[in-house]
Amino acid sequence: MLWLTNASRPWFHPRWVLLPGLLLIAAPPAGATVYKCRGENGTPVYQDAPCPKGQELRDFDKDPPTVSVLPLGPSPGTSTVRTSTPAPGVTSKGAAKAKKESPAGNAADRKFLRPGINEGEVVTRVGAPDMKSGGSNRKSMRWMYLPAPQDPHTLTTLTFEHGQLIEVERKIVK
Repeated sequence: MLWLTNASRPWFHPRWVLLPGLLLIAAPPAGATVYKCRGENGTPVYQDAPCPKGQELRDFDKDPPTVSVLPLGPSPGTSTVRTSTPAPGVTSKGAAKAKKESPAGNAADRKFLRPGINEGEVVTRVGAPDMKSGGSNRKSMRWMYLPAPQDPHTLTTLTFEHGQLIEVERKIVK
């Protein structure tokens, strides 16, 4: 086997290895000034060069945009109460049973699930699973959906990795 030496590789020299690093250090910082100018018919135009006289709308260096942050929950000092009235003729026990039997989502949409979507989207589309397994560390998890009136005789098993659906298995059961 032929071993290459530094003499046979003139391009491999410490100065050639250090040159890209030195160029990055010596490069001046790029200017990122954005100007908002009035274009044709008064439409705003964003550019990196100063606007012509009389066409200036905004200089983002001198007048930066404001940032609004909205809270995710209810405003402090308020409360949210959800009330529901049972259907006529349904007792409170019957309402609880009906709520348990009809999960959110549509069981008929189980056949349209495809790998790549996340857990939240699955729950939104077809509802919460009937059974879960694995997933104590959330790396790998399996969800099972039992046959339902909208998806009869079909057992649907979903496999998730890191919250992403990676496999959909549908079995006919009778």
